[in-house]
Amino acid sequence: QLQVVESGGGLVPPGGSLRLSCVVSGFTLDRYAIGWFRQTPGKRREGVANMDSSGGSRNYTRAVRGRFTISRDLAKSTVYLEMKNLNAEDTGVYLCAARGGSETVVASTFAVPDYDVWGQGTWVIVSS
Repeated sequence: QLQVVESGGGLVPPGGSLRLSCVVSGFTLDRYAIGWFRQTPGKRREGVANMDSSGGSRNYTRAVRGRFTISRDLAKSTVYLEMKNLNAEDTGVYLCAARGGSETVVASTFAVPDYDVWGQGTWVIVSS
């Protein structure tokens, strides 16, 4: 069974930092692209950061570029999202998603329908 489980969310003041984790099971990270998305009530789910299956291509949405970093630890089957200088607009539930494919390198995208496996999400609340 393919599964991803997020953790690490919480309440943080503006300017603070958090590191989210996404532990995967049932597959290996070198065969799947990973995307981090976020969603707030009433808003569309948006892509925040992603990484292809090789780990060599990493992309960020403009709003988080320079503040967020996506990384992975193959031995731990874990993908991380390091978030710094958080602001109120970063508040939302953060979801990890995995995208499989037959290509040698599975590309990552910001398109929600491209992803096959989704976690339940972890809340990030930025507030003083």
